[in-house]
Amino acid sequence: MKWHSLFFLLLSSTCIFAQINRKSVAARQATQSIVIDGEITSEEWGNADWQKEFYQHFPSDTSKATFQTEVAVLVDNANIYVAAKCYEDNDEFVIQSLKRDFSFPVNDAFVVMFDPFLDEVNGFSFGVTPYNSQREGVIESGGNFGVSTAWDNKWYSKVVRHKGYWTVEIAIPLKSIRFKPGNKEWGINFSRNDLSLNENACWNWVPRNFNVASLSYAGRMVFEEALSKTGQNVSLIPFVTGGRNDDFESDPKTHEYKANAGLDAKVAVTSSLNLDITVNPDFSQVEVDRQVTNLSRYSLFFPERRQFFIENSDLFSQFGFRQIRPFFSRKIGLYNGEIVPILFGARLSGKVNEKLRIGAMNMQTAGKKDLDLAPQNYTVLTGQRRTIGASYLGGILVNRTNTDDVSDNNTVVGFDYNLVSKDSKWRGKLFYHQSFDKEYKTDNYAHASWLMYSSPTWWGMWNHEYVGKGYEADVGFVPRIYEYNQAEDQLEKRSYWRFEPMLSYTFYPKIKQVNSHTLSVYLSDYYNEAFESTNREANAKWELNFISGSSFDVGHYYDKATLEYDTDVSFTGQPALEAGVYHQNAWQMGYATNLRKKFFWSLDGAIGDFYNGDWMQMNTSLGYRYKHLFNLSMNYNRNKIDLPIYDAPVYLNLFGPKVEVTLRNNLFFTTFLQYNDQVENFNINARFQWRFKPMSDLFIVYTDNYATPHLGIKNRSLVLKCTYWISM
Repeated sequence: MKWHSLFFLLLSSTCIFAQINRKSVAARQATQSIVIDGEITSEEWGNADWQKEFYQHFPSDTSKATFQTEVAVLVDNANIYVAAKCYEDNDEFVIQSLKRDFSFPVNDAFVVMFDPFLDEVNGFSFGVTPYNSQREGVIESGGNFGVSTAWDNKWYSKVVRHKGYWTVEIAIPLKSIRFKPGNKEWGINFSRNDLSLNENACWNWVPRNFNVASLSYAGRMVFEEALSKTGQNVSLIPFVTGGRNDDFESDPKTHEYKANAGLDAKVAVTSSLNLDITVNPDFSQVEVDRQVTNLSRYSLFFPERRQFFIENSDLFSQFGFRQIRPFFSRKIGLYNGEIVPILFGARLSGKVNEKLRIGAMNMQTAGKKDLDLAPQNYTVLTGQRRTIGASYLGGILVNRTNTDDVSDNNTVVGFDYNLVSKDSKWRGKLFYHQSFDKEYKTDNYAHASWLMYSSPTWWGMWNHEYVGKGYEADVGFVPRIYEYNQAEDQLEKRSYWRFEPMLSYTFYPKIKQVNSHTLSVYLSDYYNEAFESTNREANAKWELNFISGSSFDVGHYYDKATLEYDTDVSFTGQPALEAGVYHQNAWQMGYATNLRKKFFWSLDGAIGDFYNGDWMQMNTSLGYRYKHLFNLSMNYNRNKIDLPIYDAPVYLNLFGPKVEVTLRNNLFFTTFLQYNDQVENFNINARFQWRFKPMSDLFIVYTDNYATPHLGIKNRSLVLKCTYWISM
């Protein structure tokens, strides 16, 4: 461990921080009341500091935007106001739907991003389309990986469409943003999509190899007067639910009517520190997970979708790596896909000062006899301390305790150091985590290092991981530590090492139709505790991106897989393949059309080896949209596995059509169907949402599950849920 620590300390102390040119916009005091109607009048906005020069971010980052955007900011004691005038020459906008939290890359839109603490790590994003669809999100990890739109809050906007331009006015309550009173300067940037040209532009220049939300390249917003405290800021969000559940597999069949009520509360302890409380939460309206075919022998990661766990989630969820997570919130209230009732929970999170963020969470679940689960209490404590620039040191403690038997508990303590250079070209992480569990007392730690370099042409990374077989994270996600012994029907723990380098080169030819070529090589190498190679993946790939937004890629994959036990590698009840070492080679090719078009599609496939047999895979997706009112999409995945021990090839099909109808900005209907051969299930999930007031919703959710291939019904539910946001 010492050499890793020394390496990172030397790098963080000697890294050359580039000077970034930053624009500045004055956030002047509003001289009169601002009416949010989309009409930018000189009476309201006459004294504003108008900014009129945007630069391209895509497809090029070396010229000004083809059609410019004018922006201005005003402020009063209650709100920050943003106005924009977006010029264009297109009569028809590219709008996927009127649904909230739209995808920014595939919609015409205007977005403003704030960095209230100038820490270049965390911020907020607010976006509007020409049809006044809204999206708000939190910026984590400096924005280099995009914006999380799962965060919701109250704010207001109006849009007016004119010939040759459209205007937008935005009012963001200061209560909706965490900030430090007394600050006179924030980070800020604006971005605009004009998809008639397939062009993205921003106010303060951002290199095209970084996400446009990157806070390292934000400009500055200077207030005429320092912001003061926002006063009392309490929101109560009560809910009521009612519904019916039918279980057709039980004997006799059961029909159960349910009614429930609960409460969420948000309390601003300070302007930058928030307390969230939930009592008897219900997540019935949350969108279902998208199913995938799993041939990997390990558990798959599914993202958190429940609102309570979202705000400031990076304080809790970004410790470790994607496959070594000391905390994974889906372990609370869920068990193998079954819902476990949460009785109550509280979370305190936010900034203590400009350099220190803290998080504290406690959740209590009820027991569930049919799953043989006792009541559990979960506690998570975290902190982040900025060091140099946007780099920071973080610490986490995660504890699970059986409240019926407190001797049954598990604790993980860990420290992460995150390195970020001033220009974000260098990023890295070093962590060490240790678990405390009465069953596993040796080799009970995990450590890893990661270093990445990014420029417009070169991208490279290095990663090492080690997980000891005594490392036990009950509330985490560490799938690779477990090997399934099919003969004994049990999971057995193994230590492992992993080394993962990658290098890619991108060049931009002077051809009108082509934006870029990218050549990449990748290696992922696993070793057991005796440092013997067990699994190795190596691939080389060429990607071609067109100016239109379409893309093509082709690659070769090599995979070495070690089976420790005889295993059914299709996971469908086929004969088990003999334990041993298998070498696999495959070719892959794919093409995707322009997602901005009304009709778009993609197709990719692979053919090659699968253990000692043959494998062929095809993935296709189709999409059609009618204006901004109707979206139809369909995804189909098919795998063919042919091994010598099989009597006939095994076909795995995953079919998922989805229909979205957005009649107005506050009225949405979604139906999602999923047919999955591998788990022998056909699922129907239909959701109606009416946002009758800001952040207040009525949901009607219908769910059906059928056993395949004969489609015998397994269970059915119908739920009505109403939430109401009360600001105090």
